[in-house]
Amino acid sequence: MSQNYLGLAELRERAAADTEARKRLTYLFDDGVFSELDAFALSGSELSGVITAYGYANGDPVYAFSQDVSVKGGAMSRVQAEKIAKLYDLAAATGIPVVGFYDSFGADLEDGFGALTAYGELLKRTNSLSGVVPQIAVAAGVCSGAAAMLAESADITVLTEKAELYVAANSDIKNSAENAEHNGTAALVCKDDQAAAEAVRGLLAKLPANNLSPVPMYEFEPSDKPFGEDAASQAEAVCDAGSLTELCAGFGGAAYTALGTVNGATVGVLATNKTADRLTASDASKLARFVRFCDSFAIPVITFVDTEGFAADDETEAAGSVKSMAMLAHAYAEATTAKLVVVTGKAYGSAFIALAGRGANSDMTFALENAVISPMVPAAAVEFLHHDELKGAADLTAARNELAAKYAQEEASAAAAAQKGSVDAVIAAQDVRAAVIGALDILSGKRVSRLPKKHSNIQL
Repeated sequence: MSQNYLGLAELRERAAADTEARKRLTYLFDDGVFSELDAFALSGSELSGVITAYGYANGDPVYAFSQDVSVKGGAMSRVQAEKIAKLYDLAAATGIPVVGFYDSFGADLEDGFGALTAYGELLKRTNSLSGVVPQIAVAAGVCSGAAAMLAESADITVLTEKAELYVAANSDIKNSAENAEHNGTAALVCKDDQAAAEAVRGLLAKLPANNLSPVPMYEFEPSDKPFGEDAASQAEAVCDAGSLTELCAGFGGAAYTALGTVNGATVGVLATNKTADRLTASDASKLARFVRFCDSFAIPVITFVDTEGFAADDETEAAGSVKSMAMLAHAYAEATTAKLVVVTGKAYGSAFIALAGRGANSDMTFALENAVISPMVPAAAVEFLHHDELKGAADLTAARNELAAKYAQEEASAAAAAQKGSVDAVIAAQDVRAAVIGALDILSGKRVSRLPKKHSNIQL
C-alpha cells in the first residue's frame, strides 16, 4: 500500500503552528531562537507530537524536546520516541545537557507495541546518560505512566502548578504540584511554563555541560549576610549574594539542599537544621540524592551539620528507616567530589559519622566554637558515665542536666574534638566563608581512585 505524502506547504504550516509546546522552547532558548530537528516527521497522517530542537541557553548549547498536546494529545508513538532518542544520542556524542517538556496523555494506542518499545528505548537512553550530562525534566501538563518514569529519571524534575505527574490514571491521588513538592517528586514547582523555563535556565547556568567539564565560573558579589543559626541564613552567608536556588524545599523538613556559588564557582549546599533536630528517612533520602547528583558532575559539597541524629522511635524503626540512613552514609562515602563540613551546633552519634566522618565522608571538617560533638546525646552519655553519681542525686533531673551541660562544654566541645583529631579546625562564625573558600581552593585538584567494580550496591 502506498503512503499518502503531504505537500511541503502543508507540512510547513503544521510545523509552524503557534502551540504551547513551541512557546515553551522559546522561553527556554536565548532570544527564543532555536533550530528544530525532524520538523516534518509524521506518525500516520499527523505530526509526531513532539518538537525536538537545539539552541543556546545563557550562551551555552542545550538540546530540548517539547511534547505537543495539540497533536493527538501528545501521545507517545514510535516516531515521537525516535525523535527524542536522536536528541539523546546527540547529547551523548557532544556532551550537552538535555531539557524535556512533558505534556502527554500517554502512549499512542494506534501504535500499539511500537509505543511500548519506544518507551523502553527512551528509558534506556535517559538512564544511560544519567551522570554524563545534566538532564532536566519539566512536567508542564499531564505526565503519566511510563512518561512519569522518564521525567523522574532526570537529574531535576520541575512541575508547573497545572501539571500532574502520576503512574496510575485511575488513582484517586495524583501528583499535583502540591503533592509532588511534598513527597519529593518535584525539585521545584513553578507558576507557569515561562517561570519553569526561567528556572531551568537558572539551573543550567550553575551546572557543567557534562561530567568531564569543570563547574561554571561567574562574576560574583560576596555575601554580606551574617552567619545565622538556621540553614538558609548559613547558606546565604557562605555563598555569593543572590546565587542560591533551593531544591526540594517541601520535602524532608529537617534537611536543606541548594545549588549556589562560592567565589563564582558552583557548589552544592546541604544543611541538617532546617526545621527539626532529628533526621527522618525523607531527610536522609533527600540529602543522599543531592550528594550523588553533585558528585556526578564534580560539584563540591558543603554540609552544615546541626542535628541530634536520626529519628529513633517505633514508627521510624517499623518503616525500616535504617536503610535510608545507610543510604545517606553510603552516598557521602562514595562521593569523590570535594566534601567540606562545618559543624554549626549539635553533631551526635551516627549522624556525625555519616555526614562529617573524616577520611571517608569528609575531606575537611570545621566546627564552630560552640559546637557539641558527641557519640550520643549528652543527657544519655552522662547516664553511662556518671550512673553511680546520678543514682544518689536528690534531684535526678537537675543533676542530669548539670552533668550534661558540663559534658557538652568539656568532653564534647569543639576544642576537645579538635584535640582528638575529629575536626580539622575550630573557627568563629564570621570566618566560615573564608575557611570554605580556602578549603575549596586547596581541594580543587582532588583525585580519587576506587576499586574496580560494576557499581556500588547502595541501599535504595
